[in-house]
Amino acid sequence: MKNTPENSKKSSDIDFFASLKYPDFLNMWLASLFAGSSYWALIVVRGWVVYQLSDSNMLVGLVTFAAMIPRVLVTPFVGYLADKFQRRKILQIMFFVNFVHNLGLSILYFLDFILPWHLVVLAFIQGSARAAQMPSGQSLVPNIVPREKLLNAVALNMSTVHATRLLGPLAVAPFLSIFNTDNGGLTGTDIAFFICTGFYALSFFFALLIKNESTGKMSNQSFIKNLAEGLKFVHSTKPFLVVIGITALHCTLTMSFESVLPYFSVNKLGAEGSGVSYLMMCVGVGSLITSLILAGAADEKLKGKLFYFYALLSGIAPILLSFSSNLYFSLFATILMGFSQTGFMIIVHTIIQLMSPDYVRGRIAGVYSMYVGGSMALLNFVNGLSADYIDPGYSIALQGLIFTLIVFVYRNQEVLFYIYKGNFNDLGKYSKIRVS
Repeated sequence: MKNTPENSKKSSDIDFFASLKYPDFLNMWLASLFAGSSYWALIVVRGWVVYQLSDSNMLVGLVTFAAMIPRVLVTPFVGYLADKFQRRKILQIMFFVNFVHNLGLSILYFLDFILPWHLVVLAFIQGSARAAQMPSGQSLVPNIVPREKLLNAVALNMSTVHATRLLGPLAVAPFLSIFNTDNGGLTGTDIAFFICTGFYALSFFFALLIKNESTGKMSNQSFIKNLAEGLKFVHSTKPFLVVIGITALHCTLTMSFESVLPYFSVNKLGAEGSGVSYLMMCVGVGSLITSLILAGAADEKLKGKLFYFYALLSGIAPILLSFSSNLYFSLFATILMGFSQTGFMIIVHTIIQLMSPDYVRGRIAGVYSMYVGGSMALLNFVNGLSADYIDPGYSIALQGLIFTLIVFVYRNQEVLFYIYKGNFNDLGKYSKIRVS
């Protein structure tokens, strides 16, 4: 997108919610908002329940890993389905699956039948449906908003992924301190699980209101060859490889902290279960702030500068958290984490969508999710496992430091340099793709 006098004129009248004027995007945004809220609330409640049942950080890490690893196993296939079938229908099916999952989990816990291994298996089911939802939704966005609104739409859509770390945990936080209080047969944790279920019921309802019937385009080749086309497309296009590579490192080294939040809350802050919610909520606060900032951003050069700033801050913020033993400073550090990590991911998603031809968009989104989600799932498990033996503050600090050094050392790598300078058009020199 080029800066023109017309664009400059309009920049003074920024509409942060411009994409919500399109009914299909509004319905998808609401569906994703409630689904994201349920997801992050469930991360908190499920992790705290596992920690209470087992007193093991390893099991917390294993449950988090089980919820995230489907992004490696499932998303390539769903990316194929998102190009072959109507993307809205895949979304609707996945929201329904997660509603059923949450209902079953709530009933099991209410009947006091829940065991740690149940949570591992159910986390995998929930993670699979969640993983299937993401490439379908990402590939649908460019079909339901105009191209000039894409950054605004991606920023708002990403807010349902990251900023819902505020809404979801906020909804369940008051109940996590009521473990031993009977409320008409329900404990506080029972209520928290049923809240997660209600959120997914709402997400399914709004998904049913989406009318767009877009699909990708498949050749007459076999299933395997069509599936491999997305992988081949990514690996033969240097901007995709570099952007996905730096994003995978970002998610691995700066965003793999959920599995150690119970440890931080209990051992460093003395805040018990509610502390896990508050830490996650502050990540959501930072995510919400940066989502709004980028929803109103139009200048390419500003986006490039912000990308470099977000990358550096993403490495520094976990270091601040790792050495904190004060609740208020820890909350500040997690706000910075949400602010920087979400800002980085929004700009990455925008770049990916701008570079992706629509006929293969679903499969590219699947490959992207596979690399990014898989790396994050693995390190969440490693962090949870090591927390039983090593203070997780040290590992989180080391990971943040490594990513900061990578960003600084490779700042002049050609593709990243173009992004930092806001020269998104120059990415097209590596292929026939034109980015704007």
